Parts: sequence; C-alpha cells; structure tokens
Amino acid sequence: MTELTAEPLTGTQHDIAAGEYRATVTELGAGLRRLSFRGQPLIGEYAADEPPPAGSGELLIPWPNRIDRGRYSFAGATYQLDLSEPAAGNAIHGVTRWANWLPGSQEASRVELRLVLHAHPGYPFCLDLSASYRLSADDGLTVSVTARNGGSRTAPYGTGSHPYLTAGTPLIDGCELRLPASRWLASDDRGIPVGDPQDVSGTPFDFRTAKVIGDTRLDHALTGLSRDPAGRAWATLSGPGGEVAFWAGEGYHWLQVFTGDALEAGRRRRALAIEPMTCPPNAFVTGTDLLTLAPGESVTRSWGIVARQS
Repeated sequence: MTELTAEPLTGTQHDIAAGEYRATVTELGAGLRRLSFRGQPLIGEYAADEPPPAGSGELLIPWPNRIDRGRYSFAGATYQLDLSEPAAGNAIHGVTRWANWLPGSQEASRVELRLVLHAHPGYPFCLDLSASYRLSADDGLTVSVTARNGGSRTAPYGTGSHPYLTAGTPLIDGCELRLPASRWLASDDRGIPVGDPQDVSGTPFDFRTAKVIGDTRLDHALTGLSRDPAGRAWATLSGPGGEVAFWAGEGYHWLQVFTGDALEAGRRRRALAIEPMTCPPNAFVTGTDLLTLAPGESVTRSWGIVARQS
C-alpha cells in the first residue's frame, strides 16, 4: 500500500540563499516565510505547516489594508467584495494571499512566482501578477511585485506587503525605531481612515529621529516619506545585537506600522510590522493614491530588507 506524504499547509517551499542570507518563499500567497542573516531571523517566521499568522509575510493584492464594508465604485459601476474581516465588516488585504502561486523561474539566490488573477467577486478584472524575491550578499533581500492588466477593462489596483521585522529581542519595546514619515492617518475602531493625514510633530508617532518604542502602540498608516537619492524610504529597527533596515521604493507612498498589540499572547509585540503600501486604507473608496491599469499596462513596485549587525 502506498503511504501518502502530507503536504505543508503553505504548499511548496522555495529556498534561496546568498552570502549569509537565507530565505523561504511559499507557494501559498507567494509569502515570505523565513528570512535570516548569519542564522538569526530578521522577520517573524512561522512553520511550513502553519497558516501565515496575522498576515505574516503576505503580499496584499489588488489592495492593501481595508475597504469599508467591502463596497466601492469604479468607472461608473458599484462593486461588493467579500467581507474577509467579518468582525469589523471590511474587505481586507486583497484576494491573492490564499492563492497558489506557480513557479516562474528559480536560481540559487532568486525565485519568481506567478499568478493570473481572474475575475473575483467584487473585482471583475484580470491581472497577470509576478513576485520576485532576490537575495544579495551585500544588499540583502529585494522583493519586486509586478501587475499587468491582462483583461479588457481598466482595473483599480494597489499593492502592499506584510513583513514583521525583528532585531533579535524577545519584545520590540526595548528596540529603537526610526521611520521616515512626517504625517500619520487617524482611523476609527474598524481601521477605516477619518480625516486627512496629520503632522506627526508632537505625537507618539514621530520616529523621524530614532527612539525607543517603549509602550507606544502603533497600528497606523504613515506617509510624507523622506527618501534617499535612489528614491528609497528607509526605516530601521535596532536592538543590542544589530539593526534590521527596511526600504520602500518609489511608488510606495505609505507605511502601515503595527506593534502587534491585538495579536495572541505568543506573538504580541514580538515583532514590528512595517508594511509598504502604494495607497492608504480604503483607497478603493476614496481614490487616494489609487493606481488604475489600462488593458496591457503594467506596474512594478519594489521593497527590501538588509541586516546591519554590530
């Protein structure tokens, strides 16, 4: 009798390496399950046979964050998405994170996964998607997400990613955080923005100069990002053993920063989510920084993580 082998819940595991970096990308959602440098995790990792906890490492396509009641209008029509955050009555984090992405190409230090997103309830469009994960001994991880409109009608589009950074400490409270954001966006108790972005000056959300996180609670979208000459906005999380640096490339106008206070006890404040987003929460409703892709048009956005060990 043939003995069946159980498949991990996250599907095929794609391992890549360069220098002292190691990473694993999953078939499920093209998610980043592991990332380490010199054997030390740089992100909140999870097991291959475990669903991604609290969005860990997921790609958020074709919208990041939340859509109020899952209802929006575009090009003269109104659409209703599934309420994937039922307790709050929202549609959250797109529709591709539970899809099985197919391998496009793989080398020792790079893997590309692909997905054709056909019509979905509330999103009757067609996107040809690819996600490339590349490691470099000098530059760490680079993630590039490309969407091409393969359909016959113009499509609304946004993208984000959901890595949780760790600087090797049991909790993030004692870590220093630096964020390149000058404005923050208030939201209601359902995570839907209220009002316009506000100046971070004089608020607990001003981390433009590195400071200890302490008991600050963050689950906010921030914008007004300062950038280096290459167009990258850099955030850093520092602990006694070194620093993990995150960058968001051009086109990522927002960072959702989450200290994890609402998570289960074993994950609460253990790692810091710094989520690059091309648009803020509820952008399908407000249109703020929303991308529109004409048939045949494509767009690529990139972000990355680098270790800076002491």
